[in-house]
Amino acid sequence: MLIVHVSVRVLPEAVEAFIDATRANAHASRLEPGVVRFDVVQALDDPTRFVLVEAYRDDAAAVAHKETAHYATWRDTVAPMMAGPRTSQRFADVDYPG
Repeated sequence: MLIVHVSVRVLPEAVEAFIDATRANAHASRLEPGVVRFDVVQALDDPTRFVLVEAYRDDAAAVAHKETAHYATWRDTVAPMMAGPRTSQRFADVDYPG
């Protein structure tokens, strides 16, 4: 299993719009066959900071996710809302029986 943490810092005036767009993307992403989890978390100490916690069955599922219409819509919608470039880290689940 591949786990990706995507860190995003959003402009203060765009937080609610970012949440709306990101919720729509997360809900659609959870319907993809290769997606195990797709969580969106917001920092308690800084409401402009978010982490998307994405878990995929394999690398191919992560690639397929980026080819979906809902991902493209999210990417293009939230781009002007970001206070800087988003970053990501990739992890392997050491306890996944998959």
